[in-house]
Amino acid sequence: MDNFKDLRLATPETFALGEVEHIEMQLLLEGMHRMYGFDFKNYSLPFLERRIRHRMHTEKLPTISALQEKVLHEPTVMERLLNDFSVNVTEMFRDPSFYVAFRHHVVPLLREYPHIRIWHAGCSTGEEVYSMAILLHEEGLYHKARLYATDMNEHSLRRAVGGVFPLQRMQQYTKNYLQAGGTKAFSEYYSAVHDTVQFHAFLQENLVFAQHNLVTDRSFNEFQVIVCRNVMIYFDQLLQNRVHKLFYESLSNGGILALGSREGLAFTSQAQDYEEVDGAEKLYRKIR
Repeated sequence: MDNFKDLRLATPETFALGEVEHIEMQLLLEGMHRMYGFDFKNYSLPFLERRIRHRMHTEKLPTISALQEKVLHEPTVMERLLNDFSVNVTEMFRDPSFYVAFRHHVVPLLREYPHIRIWHAGCSTGEEVYSMAILLHEEGLYHKARLYATDMNEHSLRRAVGGVFPLQRMQQYTKNYLQAGGTKAFSEYYSAVHDTVQFHAFLQENLVFAQHNLVTDRSFNEFQVIVCRNVMIYFDQLLQNRVHKLFYESLSNGGILALGSREGLAFTSQAQDYEEVDGAEKLYRKIR
């Protein structure tokens, strides 16, 4: 009874999973997979613990089993938990040095292709996809490119499709854009409407947004570039290898894989299949 009191009064800062709660967590994840098709069983354990305890605290639930009951019987609770599991840390031209490296190392390769297909896996709310569209436009390549932007979170995708972002973030986005090698006034790419901005329609002409789960879904095309930055840091080694196999099968020969600053290929099952293009910016080229 005392343990139950401790759990009930826990906050996201103090709650820690014990043996019983680990069992409850596995049952919750299995239920989510069977009921909704989302498989989080190979995500990083500390990441899952933090997100689950946050949702329990927010919903004012005493146990993970109580959360499981809500998730299985109330789809709106599942949607909120899915949003917790979807890490939406993104911005326009995030990590500007990456885009500088992309212009220098990858754009010359893309000029050789008659058609360019780029997959942004885990695109979140779309800021980095629009960034790539702007970069390709400035390099004279957007007319022959098709950008596929996918995410498991339908709510994030709806925001991405709209191309509408907060006006207050444009100052930081403009700074990122200029540091990324932008050649125009960033404001040329959008129109301000009250406290938001709408990116111009031509940037959306060659964008395709679709729901896709890296854990359970298969390849859907062949790409010259795959961008998946700071998504796999939340996966365990088994799941990382599974996703890298998916990317390998989806890349054309000589294709480019772009990972996040905290990721790499060194200890993955596909490491021998790539050469390093820019180690600092985690750009790799498929060589076999």
